[in-house]
Amino acid sequence: MPEALWTADEIAKAVGGEVAGDFTVTGVSIDTRSVEPGDLFVPLVGARDGHEFVPQAVASGATGVLAAKAVDAPAVMVADTFKALEALGVAARERAPQCKRGAVTGSVGKTSVTRAVEAGLRLAGKAHASVKSYNNHIGVPLTLARMPRDTQRAVFEVGMNHADEITPLSQFVRPHAVVITTVGPVHLENFADGEEGVARAKAEIFAGLEPGGVAVLNADNRWFDLLKAGAEKAGALVWSFGEAEGATARLTGFAVDGEGATVSVDLRGEALSFPIRQTGVHWGPNSLCVLLMLEALDVPRETALAALAAFAPIEGRGAEKTVRIDGGAFTLVDESYNANPVSMQAALKTLGARKVAGRRVAVLTDMLELGEGSSRFHAELAEPIARANVDVVFLAGVHMKSLWEALPPTRRGGYAEVTEKLTTALAGAIKPGDVVMVKGSNGSRAGVLAGALAALDLGEQG
Repeated sequence: MPEALWTADEIAKAVGGEVAGDFTVTGVSIDTRSVEPGDLFVPLVGARDGHEFVPQAVASGATGVLAAKAVDAPAVMVADTFKALEALGVAARERAPQCKRGAVTGSVGKTSVTRAVEAGLRLAGKAHASVKSYNNHIGVPLTLARMPRDTQRAVFEVGMNHADEITPLSQFVRPHAVVITTVGPVHLENFADGEEGVARAKAEIFAGLEPGGVAVLNADNRWFDLLKAGAEKAGALVWSFGEAEGATARLTGFAVDGEGATVSVDLRGEALSFPIRQTGVHWGPNSLCVLLMLEALDVPRETALAALAAFAPIEGRGAEKTVRIDGGAFTLVDESYNANPVSMQAALKTLGARKVAGRRVAVLTDMLELGEGSSRFHAELAEPIARANVDVVFLAGVHMKSLWEALPPTRRGGYAEVTEKLTTALAGAIKPGDVVMVKGSNGSRAGVLAGALAALDLGEQG
């Protein structure tokens, strides 16, 4: 039986509500599709009024409801369920003063870094973390509200599409350590001042930093000085990672070997080498970033290194699969969860570093939210494709037409404006020995292509 997370009386005290039926909960949910037995269901009002789904939540096992309207279930009654969820999150933070909290943001790698930090925290003791990519104005307070009172360490993913979104989230978390993985041309259509605006928005992560907290920053990023100034203005101790001279954790080597890689680092003058289960070149700096973040959250180094050694690639973010087809097998590298110019170039560089028995095949779908420069950002991928010695390229989406036109005919494998219309040509073109990397923005449905390729596996067919 899971431990009690909240009693009705505790919830009412935290949110300024009134108890209407006694209950105890072991979790918190805002979505009937993910309600677990024992959950508190919080019906939010958006396109639909969540109160309509209370009977469904109760049928799925919710034992209590945080409600703004009369419901046929034990409840704590409030005026506004969203404000009450925020208050419950703050109360969860305040009742766990022993908890060391970290926050992760950045244009690329937020979720992977958050998951890797979480792995280290869990090895070190009682830990809590964001699930999925719960990183917005709802996800962050929800993650806080789910935090048990005896949590020793926690890590929160924090995202944004516009300016002024991260500040309140950082103030909810009140982190002891933060990391900005990198800043790149992402969500540019929402920033009149372009990438600098993105950098300033990411720097909002310092707004809630506890006094004397640590800011872990990418020393190789062009906005490092701007971010460092912002961190120091907020009273942070700045630690840096990357290949740049003077970085706290300076990457000195990254060697792919079999199923993973060996990372070499100069950490404050001490030479270290350690294994990881990732092969993507971006995991050189990523692993250093994780190492520093875990140190800032009081995780022993041996524990941090053990976590990195065991941390496997996440589905859609570099996970690999051997797919058996007639005549042999090919390797599918699934990077389909998201894409922007920075992560796309890193993925192509990784593909280029692979030793292959057959061909290097890149399957790319649109990068979204790039604003007026979208055509240029897509066309410019032709250069990293050439550097990576990619043999054949399949493209889907209206924006990828710009890259299609920039590619030499010898590299053109196939193009479709609609992702789903590429699947047949793609499936018929793959040969044994190929390494096939699929990448694109989630909204451009790159996952459809990754799924179609995985489905070719003869070992999993009838």
